[in-house]
Amino acid sequence: MNIKSLLLGSAAALVAVSGARAADAVVVAEPEPVEYVRVCDTYGAGFFYIPGTETCLKVDGYVRVDVKGGDLWGRNTDKNPDIDTYKFRSRGVVRFDARSETELGTLKSYIATEFTVDEGADKAAALPHAYIELGGFRIGVTDTTFGSWTDGGNVINDDMVDYDGDKTNQVSYTFAGGNGFSAIIGLEQGDKDHLINDYLPHVVAGAKFEQTWGSVSGVIGYDSVVEEFAGKVRLDIKATDQLSFFVMGGYQSDVKADDYYGAWTGDYAIWGGVTAKVSDNAKVNAQVAYDEADIIAASLNVAYELVPGFVVTPEIDYKDAKGSDDAFGGVIRFQRNF
Repeated sequence: MNIKSLLLGSAAALVAVSGARAADAVVVAEPEPVEYVRVCDTYGAGFFYIPGTETCLKVDGYVRVDVKGGDLWGRNTDKNPDIDTYKFRSRGVVRFDARSETELGTLKSYIATEFTVDEGADKAAALPHAYIELGGFRIGVTDTTFGSWTDGGNVINDDMVDYDGDKTNQVSYTFAGGNGFSAIIGLEQGDKDHLINDYLPHVVAGAKFEQTWGSVSGVIGYDSVVEEFAGKVRLDIKATDQLSFFVMGGYQSDVKADDYYGAWTGDYAIWGGVTAKVSDNAKVNAQVAYDEADIIAASLNVAYELVPGFVVTPEIDYKDAKGSDDAFGGVIRFQRNF
């Protein structure tokens, strides 16, 4: 009887334990609450709130392929001067724009990464933009204000007569009025060929007045190394919703000084362009430029949006420079924006 009681007790205990484990196995923990991404429309399309924060983030960029041909672009490779064929460039750009509101104004950080392959061999990675803004203050690396404030044209090769310097580390402040007026002043380090050599930076300042009919803008830059200056003024006219024009003039104080801001080769230069929207999917862009050193450049293209986000742009270019033969070139650009 003792053995029988012991066996029955052990069996009951095993059943109880197994039942407890089985009961434990089917207990499902409460799921963690899911925080879905919220759209942030404060700063325009494409922004969303970073989960758990009040910071808005936008991620965008493009993939671009340029194929060039013609005498204007020179030979395909320096390794073999007998090769004379087209040029091929592929580029990918990813941009990050993070913004939030503070008691001192909008806090913004902006990064753009750029990856380029030329001729299937020359690979390069770059950081053309990385800066912080708070209110109207900006610090970091981006295009020189001398170029971005007045900008260029809408053709691909708008710099055959060059109009600005390269990217640079800088500190700037932009004042934005409520009536279309804005102004900027900045201190810049210069690009790799025009770096400052002491504690005195390059100085750039500009002003702009924008209305529904267009805008008037001007900018001046002082190169602290060569102690010379250059300036530009620009007029934009928006004739209709389909047609717009611009004309821009530049002057530099000493063309022989290799001024950072006077990128053209004569004392003065003139640029002019037109953009016409000929259909819902196509824009025609043209530009002509003249440099006082006897350089004439012209470009004509059609930017056609084949499907939303994918633009194909064929362009024809021409340049006549003193002391060299006339040169023609062509480029076709494929660009997928996202």
